[in-house]
Parts: sequence; structure tokens; C-alpha cells
Amino acid sequence: MRITGLYAALLVLITLGLAVRVMLLRKRTSIGLGDGGDRTVACAVRSHGNAIEYIPLALILLLILELNQTMPLLLHVFGIALIVARLLHAFGLSRSPGISAGRAIGAALTLLAMVAMALLLVWQYLVIHVITASGV
Repeated sequence: MRITGLYAALLVLITLGLAVRVMLLRKRTSIGLGDGGDRTVACAVRSHGNAIEYIPLALILLLILELNQTMPLLLHVFGIALIVARLLHAFGLSRSPGISAGRAIGAALTLLAMVAMALLLVWQYLVIHVITASGV
């Protein structure tokens, strides 16, 4: 379980960086709750919120794949994809509340990695429990 631990630690550092950014912006703008109509604060809050929404699910998938003894190279591919995706998304959303290349690519890569991990888990289940059990 060391591979998932590495990516969990890196993703937590990214998430904490986003949280600190929100805190500093709130202090600078004297906005205690919400975004106060400030576009920069709103983008920072959503960037942090989006990370909080997606990273835990992605890490659960990665951990289960690791527990299933998935090839380490594949785990690293998924982990690196998540790191790159979350950085791109955070950078893109931090720059503009609208569509941006970083935000779009980051969101797409996050979803792609999560879908691929979920499908791989379904495949692993089918291979172990259905195909193997039936003697096919």
C-alpha cells in the first residue's frame, strides 16, 4: 500500500495548498464566509471544493486497485494522471471562472482516470469471480 500512500500524500499537499490560498484570500479581502461576490475568492473556493469532491473517490479506487495487486506501473500511471489533472484544474480555475484549457483538461483527465480505474476494478472482479469460477 505504499504507492497509494505516495499519491495520497501529494494530493493532500495540493488540497492543503488550495485551502491555504482560500484562507489568505479571505484574510486579504475580509470575506469570512462565501465569496462576498469576489470573483477571485469564488474561483479559489471552487478550486478547493472541487479537489475535495473528487480526490477522495479517486484515492479509494487507487487503493482498491493496489490491494488487488494491480501492476505497480499502472498504479503510478493513474497516480501521476491524478496529480497532473488536479494541478491543471486548480491552475485553470484559479485563473478564470469560465472555461479554460487547464480547467477542461484537468477535469477531463480526472474523470478519465477515475472511469479507467472503476472499469479496471469491474474487470478484475469479473476475471476473478465470474470467468475463473465458471472455468471459462
